[in-house]
Amino acid sequence: MTQDIALDRGWAPSACTLPTAERPLRVAEFDALFAEAVRAVRRPGRERLRLELAFSPEHAARAAELAARENGCCSFFTFTLTVADGGLALEVAVPPEHIEVLDALQARAVSAASGPAASEPTAPESAASGGSA
Repeated sequence: MTQDIALDRGWAPSACTLPTAERPLRVAEFDALFAEAVRAVRRPGRERLRLELAFSPEHAARAAELAARENGCCSFFTFTLTVADGGLALEVAVPPEHIEVLDALQARAVSAASGPAASEPTAPESAASGGSA
């Protein structure tokens, strides 16, 4: 329980305007997306996280809707959803002062994601050399 509280605190910095009572529901929505759609987690930079999702219109719509709602309460996030060449990716960027929030998001994504590719290297430069970003 202590670990979950610490992760939730990392997710909800003082800049977050989501009511406290709604935060566990939002975390659960992210966890469900991670478990059902994330196929790989990459960290191309300290301030950037790339989640490669299973390709489907449903996953694209769900990721876009969740990202839009999250940006409404935590405007420091920049979300980019990319649909190209039969692939689907959600990139998340934060300013330097919110790195710990991105770290917590990455930890939850790796923990919940299905498949062995979900825990690839997380060093900023190790994942950046793979062609398309």
